[in-house]
Amino acid sequence: MQDTTILWADDEIDLLKPHVLFLTEKGYKLTTVTNGNDAVEAFKNNHFDLVFLDENMPGLTGLETLSQIKNINNDVPIVLITKNEEEYLMEDAIGSKIDDYLIKPVNPKQIQLTIKKLTENKRLVTEKTTMAYQQDFRNLGMTLNENLSYQEWVDVYKKLIYWELELEQLEDAGMHEILTLQKAEANVQFCKFIERNYVRWLKEPENAPVNSSQLIKKKVLPLLDGKGPVFFILIDNLRYDQFKIINPILTEYFRLEEEDVYYSILPTATQYARNAIFSGLMPLDMEKRYPEMWQNDEDEGGKNLFEGQFLTDQLKRVLRKDIKHSYHKILNIDEGRALNESVSNLMQNELNVVVYNFVDMLSHARTDMQMIRELASDDAAYRSLTLSWFEHSPLFDLLKFLASKQVRVVITTDHGTIRVRNPSKIVGDRNTNTNLRYKQGKNLNFNPKEVFHIRNPHDAMLPKLHVSSSFVFAKEDSYFVYPNNYNHFVNFYNETFQHGGISLEEVLIPIAVYGPK
Repeated sequence: MQDTTILWADDEIDLLKPHVLFLTEKGYKLTTVTNGNDAVEAFKNNHFDLVFLDENMPGLTGLETLSQIKNINNDVPIVLITKNEEEYLMEDAIGSKIDDYLIKPVNPKQIQLTIKKLTENKRLVTEKTTMAYQQDFRNLGMTLNENLSYQEWVDVYKKLIYWELELEQLEDAGMHEILTLQKAEANVQFCKFIERNYVRWLKEPENAPVNSSQLIKKKVLPLLDGKGPVFFILIDNLRYDQFKIINPILTEYFRLEEEDVYYSILPTATQYARNAIFSGLMPLDMEKRYPEMWQNDEDEGGKNLFEGQFLTDQLKRVLRKDIKHSYHKILNIDEGRALNESVSNLMQNELNVVVYNFVDMLSHARTDMQMIRELASDDAAYRSLTLSWFEHSPLFDLLKFLASKQVRVVITTDHGTIRVRNPSKIVGDRNTNTNLRYKQGKNLNFNPKEVFHIRNPHDAMLPKLHVSSSFVFAKEDSYFVYPNNYNHFVNFYNETFQHGGISLEEVLIPIAVYGPK
């Protein structure tokens, strides 16, 4: 605080000597001037942490002085002080990016509070946030040792993401490390929870969380109330933390009606989870119902080529009638722009489905491109890259258009992704699939402590390629590597974002409903 330097410009500064004396005694260093020109000159030649400007000075007004100071250094907080309470002046000040606004007469305590808010805010927020997390750390630690329900696990994950985003704002590596360890412990316990309950949930859906195959039936179709179209937008590979950083932008345009988290099916991979969403069926039932369209891991060709047909069939099967709907998959920016140009044609439909593949492409590109690997070097950078893409994407343009219409928008994803760090050795034959987070095959050899092994795929409503086929899922932040190519896999894939296995990040995924403001 003793180092805080303040420039105060007021043509009646002599009348403010008691305020100046009070602040000097509190350890602040003040420079006072009586007009805007002197304020600009002093600001050019000295370092100041904060500037107070009287609005009504002879010569340059407060707002004119503000503009010149901002041109010199836009980062220094500026407070406008005025006798004028006219609304237009406040709007002009806010439009000029003023940091605070005080009405005369001001008292010394009011001035000191403003100084603390603008110059010590970061320290005070850091101290308060750190203390609050330390208290919650103990509560979370005790909670993780309890026998949690599927909804309680959602609450735990939401709380962990809340603290991850809060602590990200602070320059406290120690707190980040503590949270990272706590999140890792939560993932250990969550994987055990999934192992104990996953197969049972499929047999007793009435005692289970909403999963991929139930998503449209339970969360989307009830919104079709005839009051306007519903847009169902699936952003592939969007984690809950990534959703939380784009949500504040969305709520500037929409009213958030519901925010929830549902459970992805296993494998948490596009081929399985997204097909389950659009068909309303588990993979085993998809294989039976669509033998010509369902693609197993060994089959050649794309695995998600029939989502539109699956959607149409589900709507007829569940609603028992035809409804006007559309399906669009966006794979690049040109396709996104083309959709935006024709979106008015969709306003007569009851349901419009849009799949955006960008985040999935980003995660794969991070593996393949050195530049992307450097830009998304950790979870915070990955979130930042996602936010930057979203703010400049055709998807955001589409959403801004929809915000002006009487529509509801559902935003969700098919699975999350996790940054992998721990190689887990596995041996399989040449027909074993290539995904790093799950393997399907016969005669698989692995460390049983490191995987969730489903010996009979039918128990998990998964197709069985061969009589002896089984599935294994990587847990927490591990990934599968072949012993004969161990160093290559570790060098290439360590610290990359992968999906298909079991972790909080992959399984617990967002769904949000937005309505017009």
